[in-house]
Amino acid sequence: MIGLDRRASEFFGTLQDEICAALEALDGEQSFREDRWSYQAGEGGGVTRSIADGAVFEKGGVNLSAVSGRLAEKLAERLRVDQQDFFATGISLVLHPRSPMIPTAHMNMRYLQLGGGDAWFGGGADLTPYYLYEEDAAHFHRTFKQACDAHDEIYYPRFKKWCDEYFHLKHRNEARGVGGIFFDYLKEDLESVFAFVQEAGKAFKEAYLPIVERRKTEPWNEEQRNWHLIRRGRYVEFNLIYDRGTLFGLETGGRTESILISLPPKATWQYDQNPKPNSKEAELLKVLKQPTDWA
Repeated sequence: MIGLDRRASEFFGTLQDEICAALEALDGEQSFREDRWSYQAGEGGGVTRSIADGAVFEKGGVNLSAVSGRLAEKLAERLRVDQQDFFATGISLVLHPRSPMIPTAHMNMRYLQLGGGDAWFGGGADLTPYYLYEEDAAHFHRTFKQACDAHDEIYYPRFKKWCDEYFHLKHRNEARGVGGIFFDYLKEDLESVFAFVQEAGKAFKEAYLPIVERRKTEPWNEEQRNWHLIRRGRYVEFNLIYDRGTLFGLETGGRTESILISLPPKATWQYDQNPKPNSKEAELLKVLKQPTDWA
C-alpha cells in the first residue's frame, strides 16, 4: 500500500486542481497564476496559485505544499515533542470577494508526520460574512455537517464548537465569522480519518460556490464597502496574532509570500468605530458575540 504521506499529498494536489478550476469558471474574468517553490529549510516545496482583480474575487490563494525537514526548537516546544524530522503536506485557501455581500471563505486540510512515528490530520473550513444572510450560514454549516455525519455523528458538534472557540478574537471578544468546522490532532485510525478529510475537502465547493452565485449580483454602495474593509481588518488581526497555519509556516521556514497570501488586498482600521443601532452592520456584530446553531 502506498504510504499515507504520499496519498495525502496526491489528494490535496487533485483537490487544488478541482477547486481552482471551479473558481475560475465562477469568476469568469481572471485565471490563477501559478508559482512553484522549493522548501529552503529542507526538502520538497509547493504550488501557490493566486487570483487577483477578478470580476468576483478581488484576491484569492489556493496553496499546496509537501515539505520535510527538521523541527525547529520553538515549534517542537509548541507541539510538545522532541526535535525530530517531520513531513507535512496540505492545502490551504482563502478567498476575498470584491463584493461586501459575498463572504470570505477559508479552508485548510493538512497531514503532519513525525520521524518518531506520530502522525495526525488537522484542518477545517469557515465562513466570514460582512452582511449576514442566515440562509447562507445555514447552507455552509449543513453541507459540512453532512460530510461529518457520513463518518461520525459526533464530529460535527465537536468540530463546530472547536471552530467557534478557535476563530475567536479574544482581544475584541467576537468571532471572526459564523464559523464552520475545525479539528486538529486526529490520529485514531488514520485511514478512517483520511477518508473523512477527503469528504470534508470535497465538500468545500458545494458549501461555498452556491453562496457566491446567489450574492454576486447583489447591489452595494461605498458605505457598505467601507464596512467591508473594516471587517477585513479583523481578519488580518486574527491571521497575524492567532492563526496556527500562519505561525507554523513562518516558524518552519515556509515561503512567506505563500503564507501571507491569506491577507486581504485592502483593509482599514478606524478608531472606536461602532455601527448604528438596529443596522445590518449591528446585526452582524450581535451574531459574532454569541455562537449560533446554524445547522
